[in-house]
Amino acid sequence: MARRKRTKSKTKRISFKLGTSKRKKKQKTGRQRPSFTGILKVFAVVCVLGAVGFGVFAAVRSGFAFLDKYVRKTIPVSEKIGFLELVAPPAWVTEQLAEKIYAAARANGEDLKLDEDTARSVQNNLEREVAWLQNVTVQTTHDTIRIEAQWRRPIALVKRGMSKFYVDAELVVLDFVPMPNLPIVKVRGLSLITKVPQPGTVWQRDDLVAAVDVLKLLWRMDEEVTPDKPLLWEIEVIDVSNFKGREDARFPHIVLYATDNTEIIWGAEIGTWQRYLEATDKEKLLKLYGYYKEHGSLLGVKYIKLCDPQDNVPRPIDKY
Repeated sequence: MARRKRTKSKTKRISFKLGTSKRKKKQKTGRQRPSFTGILKVFAVVCVLGAVGFGVFAAVRSGFAFLDKYVRKTIPVSEKIGFLELVAPPAWVTEQLAEKIYAAARANGEDLKLDEDTARSVQNNLEREVAWLQNVTVQTTHDTIRIEAQWRRPIALVKRGMSKFYVDAELVVLDFVPMPNLPIVKVRGLSLITKVPQPGTVWQRDDLVAAVDVLKLLWRMDEEVTPDKPLLWEIEVIDVSNFKGREDARFPHIVLYATDNTEIIWGAEIGTWQRYLEATDKEKLLKLYGYYKEHGSLLGVKYIKLCDPQDNVPRPIDKY
């Protein structure tokens, strides 16, 4: 009896273990859920790989940064590229004119290296190509190429067919660039122009000289008497068609026209008033600026005659 019981009891224990083992194995092969430990292992591997990759990237980047720094330090000063700089240009200089000068400075298309050769080349280019500048000097700094010069200011505009150009107070021809910040007067009535002069040349002709001489006096008076509201802004044309009476000796030699076509009758050329029994050049100026100060404008009338001599000329200014 005792022996059977042990055998039976032993059989039960074995079958229980086998049965339990089989059920667990079926559950594993059916669903295969990842264990928390496995997830941690995968995450750890990813972190290690990411850290290694970032370290490699940082090392490469650091290496390039060091290399770049080393290259910059070892570049000679003479090989650095500079920027062109116009030193203290007048207020009337436009961006278009400045760009034209910069383009001329690089006439040969060379890189603007910061050395004496480049400075010399830029200066030669400007002296040869740009009539607007005189007494040009070019120097280099640690990062710029500085252009210093005296500027020629246009005073009169000349048109011939489709061509147009300026002249300054010294009759130097300047190529045309729009100048909205200057009161430039058109010269009309010049005798036959057979050839358009080249920029930079002195265009010496008597009728043009006569026009420019009058305009120079007006420029001077504007600067001294009416700097806040220059009279020249109301002058559009100076006509020298009858210069020295070449068309009709009975009519004025020089006439200016305001922007509304008001005639301003000047008369004979500067310095010749006595020959034609006219008012002096000084009296003409005083009458013109006296009228301008009194009325605030030259516009709105048919004409203003300046050439008749007068004993009592109104004097709105103390000096000429």
